[in-house]
This record gives sequence, structure tokens and C-alpha cells, in this order.
Amino acid sequence: MAQRYPQVENPLTILIFEDNLIWGPRLTKTAAAFGHEPVVLSKMPQTIPDGDAAILNLSSKKFQLDDLVPALKAKGIKVIAHAGHKEKELFELGKGLGCDVLATNGEITNKLDKILAEL
Repeated sequence: MAQRYPQVENPLTILIFEDNLIWGPRLTKTAAAFGHEPVVLSKMPQTIPDGDAAILNLSSKKFQLDDLVPALKAKGIKVIAHAGHKEKELFELGKGLGCDVLATNGEITNKLDKILAEL
């Protein structure tokens, strides 16, 4: 039997900046399961779409994070960034860029509902 998730009261449009073939579908399914509207972007867009929150993989090489994070923040979009728990330099990068939430890959997998609720 399929697991049922509690639906959120105020669904968010979540921009998922992900070029990894495992992370993209995983984050999309999880966000949708909680009632949010995921929008996956596998390459750097010319203009940032509207959204409430963004999830980005700090280890991705396809996105110019120095440009992307400030552009998201300028639009009022909350930025959730993730990386492996041992990738300390990536967490420092995310902190320096002003990401709102820094999460390990395990946290983004197992606690996405809580992370989004805290935004």
C-alpha cells in the first residue's frame, strides 16, 4: 500500500535546480507527495521563474551558484541548498552565498517536509 503524506495547508511552488538523475526525481516526488508544486530546472535558466522556495545541489557544476543564489534571493525566493555531509567546503560556499537553509543529502531526503514547513 502506498504511503500517505499529510498535505500542506499552503502549498509552495518549489524550484528544483538539479541536473543529477537521481536527485531530481527524488526531490520532485517528495515535494509533490506533500502537496507542493515542484518545477525542475536541469540547466541554468535565462530568467528565474516565480516560486516560493528553491532547492539546489551545491555540488552541481551546471549552475553558476554565484549568480543563481543572489538572483533567487532578489526575487524573494527562499534558498535550500544541500550537499554530502562530508563536503564542508560546499557548506561554507552555501553559507557565504546567503542560502537560507543548508542541509545534508540525508536531511534533504528524510526531513524535506520539516525543512519546507520552517520556511
